[in-house]
Amino acid sequence: MRLYEGLIPTISKEICAKLIDDELIEVDMLNEGEFELDIQSVLREYVRMDREIARLARDRAAEQGGNTFKHKRKIARERHFKIGDDSLDYIINQLIEMFFHTNNVDDIFATDNDMRRTIAPVLKKHMNADTELDLEVRSKIKNLKEGTASWQIEYEKAMSKLKRVKKIE
Repeated sequence: MRLYEGLIPTISKEICAKLIDDELIEVDMLNEGEFELDIQSVLREYVRMDREIARLARDRAAEQGGNTFKHKRKIARERHFKIGDDSLDYIINQLIEMFFHTNNVDDIFATDNDMRRTIAPVLKKHMNADTELDLEVRSKIKNLKEGTASWQIEYEKAMSKLKRVKKIE
């Protein structure tokens, strides 16, 4: 599961609408745009931290050797940051925490668990976009034998083109 920066506006709009429509929170109509921006700021901070940790992990792997992902996990643990499958719960916790501190939410009527049940499907849908992209790319290059150098080159080309077209990155 991965959070793409290009999907953040869509995700924040859906989360905002879902929370308000399900009457879990109350937001003044004039503040809805600001509330969406609050959600975006949490999601963008997650992406920023993930990139920073990935960069540090690459640097550490270059210096010390070893697997970049192992270094990334270690750095994330040191910073109390969650990656991989744990990222969903981490992001939801950050969002709920923000709901209680922002001036753009007038009232909260739901428990944390109710909000989790509402937010999780939206995040899962968009964070699984990489799986959908992978399937789409594979269908476009099915004439090549998987595992070959030409397959890998075409896969990367098709993936970057598809991400540009869908404005994911």
